[in-house]
Amino acid sequence: VIALEEKIIVSKLGDNATLSCIYQGRELHLKNLRVYWQIADDQEECSVVHAMISGQDNESEQCIHFKNRTQLFWDRLENGDFSLLLLNVSQSDERTYKCVVLQKTEYTRVIHQAEVVLSLAASYSQPILSGPIRNSDSTGEEVTFSCKSGNGYPEPNVYWINKTDDSHLPPSELKIIPHADGTYSVFSTLKVKATSNMQIECSIENKILRENRSANYTQQKQSIGSSTESHKNLEKNGRGAQAACVISIVILIGLLAGLTCWLWRRRSSKLVSYTGNE
Repeated sequence: VIALEEKIIVSKLGDNATLSCIYQGRELHLKNLRVYWQIADDQEECSVVHAMISGQDNESEQCIHFKNRTQLFWDRLENGDFSLLLLNVSQSDERTYKCVVLQKTEYTRVIHQAEVVLSLAASYSQPILSGPIRNSDSTGEEVTFSCKSGNGYPEPNVYWINKTDDSHLPPSELKIIPHADGTYSVFSTLKVKATSNMQIECSIENKILRENRSANYTQQKQSIGSSTESHKNLEKNGRGAQAACVISIVILIGLLAGLTCWLWRRRSSKLVSYTGNE
């Protein structure tokens, strides 16, 4: 009885995944070996992922889904490493795979077998958290926060957290939207009563990758009094700028008038001098 080696491999969508199958026995001769990688579920119509017979790849029974997407590591085979490289993985590759190694001497017998569970994942983008711009007197009013993230797989867990006491808040709305490439986007809203020191966090969890990405709300208060004062200051500065502009124009007109007068007098004096000489 050959012990069944079991492993779980996590890969990101679109990456290449290595399905591990390693035999710790004595030195092997490829011409005496048959290596089969297959889908472990016997209910599949086509289960052959990759086959090597007597040192040569055999594609006669390979499922079309895996054509030109599988490779053995030829420099490692004689050392007992029968791992399979699966290229450009997608959601349909998320299965349990079985590696079976047979050796033919006087008779053919199984010398090693392994099962590999392939789990796929994709990281979610950094969440974008939007919150209200509050007036100083809005405490107690209902305010709305929104949080969105995308391009992840599988479906995430979404948490709203009140950071003042680390309590979890139930979302008012949660939408998980599938995309054509197999990834998901998530959109969630939270409605709560405003407090004087609100600290809200939106957290997106990807369990497969053990990733937890979060965004925090920075309280934004807008004081009506300070806004009015700021408006008054702007008006005051505007009037000051207008007065300075008028003064500048008056000075410029005065300078031009003086220059014109000086030029006229100089021309007149030259004319008198010329008449006297005649």
